Amino acid sequence: MGTTKSERDISNDSLSLTAPARESERHQGFRAVGVAVSKLAAPIVAKRGGGTLVRLKAEWATIIGADWAAVTWPSALGRDGVLKLRATSTAALELQHRAPLLIERINLFFGRSVVTRLVLMQGPLPLDSPPREPVVSTLAADQVEVLGEWLSGIADPELRAALGRLGHAVIGGRS
Repeated sequence: MGTTKSERDISNDSLSLTAPARESERHQGFRAVGVAVSKLAAPIVAKRGGGTLVRLKAEWATIIGADWAAVTWPSALGRDGVLKLRATSTAALELQHRAPLLIERINLFFGRSVVTRLVLMQGPLPLDSPPREPVVSTLAADQVEVLGEWLSGIADPELRAALGRLGHAVIGGRS
């Protein structure tokens, strides 16, 4: 049949429906699963804030200060920059007035405009918030003794401890 080998290769390639694979598209051997997972997860993570909320929660005390971190916790961050902030009822009013300062601190930390507005939700902080620092008792010895006598009649140790903390807070606020 008088065709040369190169003519046969050319004619076979022209009949093939798939284009030949390029060098960069060929993958020999095993590939790390992390690359495939990151390609799949990247659009999802970007849609949900790009991990900004996770970083915000991890660095919350550093960003806004220990005093505000003890009474607040970021719960959600919307794509439009709205940060839902859970706050104790005692701090909510002051947070309303200081919202521009908190937004500025958060945006300075990230180096870009991440938060545009705060939405405050009053209520107890979730369990995943950072532990609060213990309050140093400044009660006089006689006040502690009287409080101990009042609490001695309570059998449940958890209730006794909770009432003890409440008593320390109430008596400490008077002096």
